[in-house]
Amino acid sequence: MILRTLIFLGLFFGNMLNASSYPESDDPIKVTIQDWTGQHFSTHVAAGLLKEMGYNVEIVVSDAITQHPAIASGNINLSTEVWTNNVGDLYDGLVDKGDIVVVGELGLSPKEGWIYPPYMEERCPGLPNYKALYECAQAFGSAETFPKGRLITYPASWGTRSRDMVASIEMPFEPIPGGSEGAMVAELKSALAAEEPVIMMFWQPHWIFAAYDFNWVEWNPTDGKCIEESQKKDTACGFEQAKVQKVVSKGFADKWPAAYKMFNAMKLTNADENAAILEVDEKGRKVEEVAAEWIANNKNVWKNWMN
Repeated sequence: MILRTLIFLGLFFGNMLNASSYPESDDPIKVTIQDWTGQHFSTHVAAGLLKEMGYNVEIVVSDAITQHPAIASGNINLSTEVWTNNVGDLYDGLVDKGDIVVVGELGLSPKEGWIYPPYMEERCPGLPNYKALYECAQAFGSAETFPKGRLITYPASWGTRSRDMVASIEMPFEPIPGGSEGAMVAELKSALAAEEPVIMMFWQPHWIFAAYDFNWVEWNPTDGKCIEESQKKDTACGFEQAKVQKVVSKGFADKWPAAYKMFNAMKLTNADENAAILEVDEKGRKVEEVAAEWIANNKNVWKNWMN
């Protein structure tokens, strides 16, 4: 009887300690949201799980580049997706100084580059090799860019990687920044419907590759890292492929240790994001609703992240 009572008391007080171990602070954890649907989904999953743990969470708008000084200054505390091949000039130095803490990789297997519809290979023989674009740039041209080809790049706030490479390898294309992810997808769908020319910088995971056929421009293989900013025409390697890192602000682990432990364990896959993006972009559902549904359907997964 005494032993059973001691066991009961141990469990009771142990549960009390676990229940009171977080949140460790009432201060809001400021989580950045940016401007593409996949990142919206991972942000709302992370925010939803932090709220499940009792944390006060605030969503803060930024973009792929401006998030870094904001994290370093503590104005943002957590980012679910830093694509390491599009970080600007400040990121590596801020990580080295300890002002941004890399928690680990999110779990995605990303790819970035230029895509085009298969019918363009008839109009531009030699594709998918990038060198074919020198000979048939006009096949991708528009009234505004002719005789140069028209290349849709990432929105301006995402950086200038395609523009910089076009200039360095002297490719006869005019880079045109996409207005947003939604605008880029709309242009792809419109071009496909009319079989019009289109070539665009794009990424996966993304639902569009499950719905439509696209080919990727192919570049020269390289040993080690592809140095995008110093390429030459004959040896161009295209784009350095990213890792997708989770990061937090300096001192995060000390202030919110249970949140840090959960975020460190958090993983999402291409399949998770592709399914979510399809629900939001094609079916018109709210990303908050889709993220909440993922949380409700995957308790067996994320419960382990909190242990």
